[in-house]
Amino acid sequence: MIKFFFIILAFIFVNSCSFDDKSGIWKNEKIISKNESDPFKKFEDLSVANKPFNQIIKFKGNFQFKKSKKIINSKWKDIFYSESNNLENFTYKNTNKLTFKSKKITRHQLNDFILFDNDKIISSDNKGNILIFSIEEKKFLKKFNFYKNKYKNINKHLNLILDNNKIFVSDNLGYLYAINLVNNEVLWAKNYKVPFRSNIKISDEKLILSNQNNFLFFFDKNTGNLLREIPTEETVLKNEFQNNLSLNQEKLFFLNTYGSLYAINLTNMKILWFLNLNQSVDINPSSLFKGNQVINYKNNVIVSSNQSLYILDTNTGRILFKKNFTSQLKPLIYNDVLFLISKNDLLISMNLITGEILYSYNINQLIADFLNLKKKKAQFKSLMIANDKIFIFLNNSFLLKFKINGDLEEISKLPSKINTQPIFINSSMLYLDKKNKISIID
Repeated sequence: MIKFFFIILAFIFVNSCSFDDKSGIWKNEKIISKNESDPFKKFEDLSVANKPFNQIIKFKGNFQFKKSKKIINSKWKDIFYSESNNLENFTYKNTNKLTFKSKKITRHQLNDFILFDNDKIISSDNKGNILIFSIEEKKFLKKFNFYKNKYKNINKHLNLILDNNKIFVSDNLGYLYAINLVNNEVLWAKNYKVPFRSNIKISDEKLILSNQNNFLFFFDKNTGNLLREIPTEETVLKNEFQNNLSLNQEKLFFLNTYGSLYAINLTNMKILWFLNLNQSVDINPSSLFKGNQVINYKNNVIVSSNQSLYILDTNTGRILFKKNFTSQLKPLIYNDVLFLISKNDLLISMNLITGEILYSYNINQLIADFLNLKKKKAQFKSLMIANDKIFIFLNNSFLLKFKINGDLEEISKLPSKINTQPIFINSSMLYLDKKNKISIID
């Protein structure tokens, strides 16, 4: 009798769980469950303003989205594509056909970003290998490793940027070096002892980057010699957030791990203004700041912090708009409109001129409605614009395509499993897959 009881109980449990096995859209995605017995669930925040934004706002249709010219992109020399970290409206053939797949280019873990210039894909792995592959010749050209045997058991995190057939590299060991991409020779190398912890930017003859102690550095890109260093607030504890740099023609914007945003004159390398955006109630050197990459557009600089999104004036640092949502991924701007995916999985569109939220949709609900499935939680990898459409890449290699007004138009599965961040080159999509093979998709 007891055995029969447990069989019945197991049968009820299995049938009460609904998992989609047909489309695969939810496969390998995390499921978040709410604890109904939470004794604090009826308590409300003392300040409504501090509550995370969670509204569904339907697009009213009274706003005209301006379309920008689609570009056929031929290079990707910065890991975030441009000096500002913003993306453009890329051209894509949109057939979803795999036109090329390489052999495995490394057996080690790849870094998340790839670069492209002069027919070559450049990537790196955690053993410090810089991997160069020719698309035209469809073959692996070179594996370059700067490091000696004494570092072979240390995982390396390389930050790369390309400029005039040179690769500039910083790492978590404190090295900064330059490689000639034509003959693979080291042009110069310096050891600055403290691990570097930021993306790299180039302004004229200057290399700009930061270390884990939140020192901002300007180096001569031809020699690696230090031109200027600017110390900023240091944090004792380290988390996954890395210092981030964004440029316009005149200024550098530097967001450090303490949560402070600095604007610096690129010519004289002097601080113009700074502002702390860390909303922790415990502002001290151990406070952990979480944010996303900074982007700038026209006279706006956009920062996503732990709890809020800030739109600031690039000239003064004045906060133009502060919103009680924050972005999972690097947001993007398309003709004065900001697009982002919030931490509670909303696709949000906001007018940068007025601060008005044009629409806000729960992506998980849109997926469920589109496929007529029970709602679960998707995991997001990248947000881009192509063919005047919003492209959202999922970690499980599905691609969501939205009209610019927020309507979900198409869900497709990529023909190979995505690993690195995707890029658009010559109207094709490029990335490395889970087996470390280069995939080109039209």
